[in-house]
Amino acid sequence: MTRITIADIARRAGVSTGAVSYALNGRPGVSEATRERILGIATELGWAPSSAARSLSGARTETVGLVLARDPSTLGFESFYMQFVAGIESELAARDYGLLLQVAPDLEAELRTYRKWRAARRVDGIVTVDPRVDDPRVAMLAEDGALPTVVVGDPSLARGLTNVWTDDAAATRESLRHLRGLGHRDVARVSGVRSFGHTWIRDQAFREESARLGVRARVLPTDYSPDQGAAATRALLADDPAPTAIVYDNDVMALAGLGVAASMGLRVPGDLSIVAWDDSPLCRATFPQLTALSHDVVGFGAHVARRLFDRMAGVLGGSFLDSTPTLRLRGTTGHPESRPVAQP
Repeated sequence: MTRITIADIARRAGVSTGAVSYALNGRPGVSEATRERILGIATELGWAPSSAARSLSGARTETVGLVLARDPSTLGFESFYMQFVAGIESELAARDYGLLLQVAPDLEAELRTYRKWRAARRVDGIVTVDPRVDDPRVAMLAEDGALPTVVVGDPSLARGLTNVWTDDAAATRESLRHLRGLGHRDVARVSGVRSFGHTWIRDQAFREESARLGVRARVLPTDYSPDQGAAATRALLADDPAPTAIVYDNDVMALAGLGVAASMGLRVPGDLSIVAWDDSPLCRATFPQLTALSHDVVGFGAHVARRLFDRMAGVLGGSFLDSTPTLRLRGTTGHPESRPVAQP
């Protein structure tokens, strides 16, 4: 296959090779409109800098990239990503690196961002989060010449790319065994975004362990927001029979569920037990304090950054288990008590 050069890009764009060089290297000398047009053409043609060109250009940008393909409104109340990014930043700061963080509306926009970063050499490496089953990003980032990447997710989702993961399936099973040991036989799960691989893994583990334990299981997907967490809780508690315990996929939905239970006159944990994921300070600031599946999210982010620096240094990748979230028992889980069906 013929390598695409900056001369090819210049001919297609109708500009000088110097202008293309300015645009691809993020240097002043061209307007933003021209820069975007040149980057678009470079992406379309499949241009990638050669190793020699990287060497001559000074090689490192001292920046790593992270794209969050989520609704920006949901990021404001998710403590997980604030802690995760703080962990990444702790390692970047120690090496005088910066983080280029971008929020994208969907996967296609995220893919376009990766192509632009690769074409313009904007970053030295990429952290990829929320992997999907058969994720097109993973396939693209495994191509020859792709930027060094660490996938934050289960090995089954990373498909050979370097990945750092937590054992969500084992943690899900632990929470169900605890609830079954307390006497709960009807447990619901208010889960996250259906397309996310970790949601699928937790859902599968929840259903399989429920069947093994003889527990009635129900799963309701959400977008992680407190509004949808509250709506899912109302729907579950209006059912007949209602579950005696609910496991939520993050802390803010569990807090919303706690409020819904109170508004319906239900006692927690007497009438309803609640378990949260992502053991943030919010879980300890409420009353009763939330039982939660806990792991060191800041440490998790730092671990991901260290593995990315290894990849950027040419160290062979692999699959690295960071931790298995541990169930922290607090005030929202207990033995189920007989109660009438609550009215919504």
